[in-house]
Amino acid sequence: MMETPLTALVLGGGGARAAYQVGVLQALSRLRRQALGAEASTANPFGIIIGTSAGAINSAALASRADHFDEAVEVLGQVWSDFHADQVYRADSLGVIRSGAQWLTMLSLGWALARWRRFRPRSLLDNQPLSELLKRLVPMDRLPQMLAEGHLHALAVTASSYSTGEHVTFYSARQPIEPWVRTQRQAIASELSHDHLLASSAIPFIFPAARIQHEDHGAWYGDGSMRQSAPLSPAIHLGARRLLVVGAGRMLEPSAQRTPDRRYPSLAQIAGHALSNIFLDALAVDVERLSRVNRTLALLPPEALSQTPLRPVEFLVIAPSQRLDDIAARHINALPGPVRTLLHGAGVGQPGRPQVQGSALASYLLFEAPYTRELMALGEADTLARQDEVCRFFGWPDARQALNPLPRETPRAA
Repeated sequence: MMETPLTALVLGGGGARAAYQVGVLQALSRLRRQALGAEASTANPFGIIIGTSAGAINSAALASRADHFDEAVEVLGQVWSDFHADQVYRADSLGVIRSGAQWLTMLSLGWALARWRRFRPRSLLDNQPLSELLKRLVPMDRLPQMLAEGHLHALAVTASSYSTGEHVTFYSARQPIEPWVRTQRQAIASELSHDHLLASSAIPFIFPAARIQHEDHGAWYGDGSMRQSAPLSPAIHLGARRLLVVGAGRMLEPSAQRTPDRRYPSLAQIAGHALSNIFLDALAVDVERLSRVNRTLALLPPEALSQTPLRPVEFLVIAPSQRLDDIAARHINALPGPVRTLLHGAGVGQPGRPQVQGSALASYLLFEAPYTRELMALGEADTLARQDEVCRFFGWPDARQALNPLPRETPRAA
């Protein structure tokens, strides 16, 4: 059963950057076993799981196996540590030509080709292989059982409607929860499916939009990170009293040391900058907003606090300590040749250098094991480096000595 108080796990978006989340989860699983020993259960420590974009896929994989958290994390680890781009999108020459090359051509010659209705590529890449991966990785048919048996309080994934322009949170909960409506965003109680995951992870321009049927009609949806002004709010609306937030960059990573560049920015640089704004900025702003609310509530006397519906929400943020753009720059050669050629045409520079032009764009598409394994290792190291905070957050005994026993010194021969 779920641990109390009700804790939410919030996993943001970021394409291939979501491998970092899996490393964090592996460290949490290890810490709990080491801290609690024989008392550790297989129960899911997160009563509420919230996911956006690639984080929605990781969230659903955890939720559908909420009766055995460690096993769910192990399955995620196996997939992400042995990733290949062709598990997510068509990376062969024919697939790239049919989608990416036509898409780039439309950018330059669309005025001349618009008359041919057949020549309408929907995205830079074809993510049809992702549908097959989801069937193996995320058994969504188990979700109702996980909710009914009390292993999970709620799962929510977010998407952005191209039809209405609204940010939508689709959720399934154990008990009925009143949907909420805010400016430009709303929540819809739904029977979650793989379609919701495809929609939430449809990176704009990169992957095609997905259609979701609800309320007797359907609409086209794209990545949930678009127009996501308050990524933490769904967890709070669903009843969470504390949040573990896993980011995908910027919040804790060191500042970039860049040399001046007089060249006009390439399409890849502009696209990478836009995607980083979509995926990374809103989470940092919402965390700062929650911090301010908590500080304000702490100043109120008990009488005044009882008159407001607001309550302090404990939270812990774990985010990369290194720049993921720079890590991606070291692994661009791991991409399949046709994809490298396509990205080079968009302006991604020479691989293997610490400041590759357009490496931010590549960081979202590098679904290749050398890159994902390094991100997983970074996520695990960042979490273990803060194990005292993590254990305090969950109320676990500090397992530092168990995890890092001091080596015994042995005499050395001269």
